[in-house]
Amino acid sequence: MHLTILSVGKIKEKYAKQGVDEYAKRLSRYCQLQFIEVPDEKAPENLSPAEEEQVKQREGEQLLKKISDHQHVIALAIDGKQHSSEELAHHLHQLGLTGKSNVVFIIGGSLGLAEAVLKRANEKISFSPMTFPHQLMKVLLLEQIYRAFRINRNEPYHK
Repeated sequence: MHLTILSVGKIKEKYAKQGVDEYAKRLSRYCQLQFIEVPDEKAPENLSPAEEEQVKQREGEQLLKKISDHQHVIALAIDGKQHSSEELAHHLHQLGLTGKSNVVFIIGGSLGLAEAVLKRANEKISFSPMTFPHQLMKVLLLEQIYRAFRINRNEPYHK
């Protein structure tokens, strides 16, 4: 399986970078993993709703340029479907069985994802109704993907 983590912005915090590196190393025995980051747009806190949409649109355009037609796209969005770890493991397994083994997970920036990106996504998943920093979300996503591979191989870790 080939997995791409496509995200807005670079990881700046040392602890988050260490977490990403650790799970990337662990996942290397289960899949091909690629990281693609697009620059985040400047978004001061006093933006109008229209300006927020413009920022998301510009980030969205950059994200969409990095996706090919044959990739299965999973957007991380608050209104997406929530899965247990076992359900996510089963879902990833099913994607592989049905020939959708080139999967892109998209993590948006501080304002979320543009509507065009959400429309391109084959599905949306949510980890929680809470909002998380995108740097931390990358670590959480990788941990759950790693857990999914361990579950699917009946290897200890997930309990």
